[in-house]
Amino acid sequence: MDKKYLAKIIAKDNQGLKLISACCFEGKVKISEIKYLKKNHIFLILLERFSRESEKNKKKIKSICKFEFVDKVKSINIDQNNKDLELEFIAINLLKNRDKFEINLIFNNNSCITLSTEIVEVTLEDQNKI
Repeated sequence: MDKKYLAKIIAKDNQGLKLISACCFEGKVKISEIKYLKKNHIFLILLERFSRESEKNKKKIKSICKFEFVDKVKSINIDQNNKDLELEFIAINLLKNRDKFEINLIFNNNSCITLSTEIVEVTLEDQNKI
């Protein structure tokens, strides 16, 4: 019997971020599906990724990656006006800069989004199978 559970991964450190990064690798992200809720300090990405949790069947899954306690967001090489632009997720890396963290979301074509935060709290939650 195939279990129909949806994954939820919570990262509070570099190890957890590496796990989320591996799950999101090659995931597709539309510019229109990236939101920064400045007042709430939340950065959201809806992505279409491959289920890597089981080796047998690599299904496509819609997942939300939520970054909390985000103070600042900056992007490089991303045309934010092109809502149909689709990016391919490559990796997430974490840098410590004095008392702040920088979370870099790295995409294809040298595109990058940098999130500044004091606390690492990232959740990857599956929404549904495609």
